Amino acid sequence: MTNKTEQLHSPAQQKNLLYRWISTIVVVILLIWAFVGVPAFEIKEQSGTIMRSILDGLIHPDWSYVYIPEGEDLLRGLLETFAIAVISTFLSAIFCIPFAFIAAKNMVKFKPVSSVSKFILSVIRVFPEIVMAIIFIKAVGPGSFSGVLALGIHSIGMMGKLFAEDLENLDLSPTESLVASGANSIKTLMFAVVPQILPSYISLVLYRFELNLRSASILGLIGAGGIGTPLIFALQTRTWDRVGIILIGLIIMVAVIDIISGKIRKKLV
Repeated sequence: MTNKTEQLHSPAQQKNLLYRWISTIVVVILLIWAFVGVPAFEIKEQSGTIMRSILDGLIHPDWSYVYIPEGEDLLRGLLETFAIAVISTFLSAIFCIPFAFIAAKNMVKFKPVSSVSKFILSVIRVFPEIVMAIIFIKAVGPGSFSGVLALGIHSIGMMGKLFAEDLENLDLSPTESLVASGANSIKTLMFAVVPQILPSYISLVLYRFELNLRSASILGLIGAGGIGTPLIFALQTRTWDRVGIILIGLIIMVAVIDIISGKIRKKLV
C-alpha cells in the first residue's frame, strides 16, 4: 500500500496535477471575463417585423429579376461572380507553381532560398481577401478587376503553401532512378515528379476554385464586382424579395459547382 501511495503521489504526478488545476482555473477566469463584457441581449420592437419581411422575401422571391434584357439581373451577376472565380483561380494556379517548387525543401538545395519563398507565401496569406480587395479598389477602382486581383494574389499564398507541402511529401525514389540512368533535370521533372503531383495539384485547384467562388460573391459587397454588389444594394433598400432571389441563385450555383468538382476529385483519387 505504501509503494502504491508513493507512486500515485510522486513529484511528477503532483506537478502535472498542479498544471491541470492552474490551466482549468485560467480557462474559467478567461470565460468569465469574456462573458462579463458581452452586452445585454435585447430584442428591438421592429425586430419581429423585419424578420417576417426577410422570411417573406425568401419565400416569395422576385422572379422577374432572374433575367432583365435591358439591364443588370441575377444571371449576369452570377456569371460575373463565376468569371471572377475562374480567372483568379487560373492565375493563382499558374503563379503558385514556381513559389511552391522553390519553397519545397526537397526541390531546392540552397535552404535560404526555400525559407525566403515560404516567408513570401506567408506574407501573402496574412491579408484576407476582403482586405486585399479594399486595397485594390483604392488602387484600380471598384469593379471585377479588383476582385480578380484580390482573390488571385491571396490564392497564390494559400495554394503555394499547400502545393509546397505536397511536393515535400513526394517519393523521390523514381527521381533518383532517372538521374542514375542519365536523365536530365527536365526529363526527371516531367516523368518522375509531375505524374505523382498532378492529381493532388488538380484537386487543390478545384478546391481553391470552390473557395474563390464563395469569396467572389462576398467581395461584391464592398464593390469588387460580382453578385455581391446588387445584393448589398438590395439589403440597403430592404428589397427582401430581391435578396431572396439572389440568395437562391447563389445557393444553386455553389451547390452545382460543389457537385461537379466533387465528382472530378473522386476520379482523380
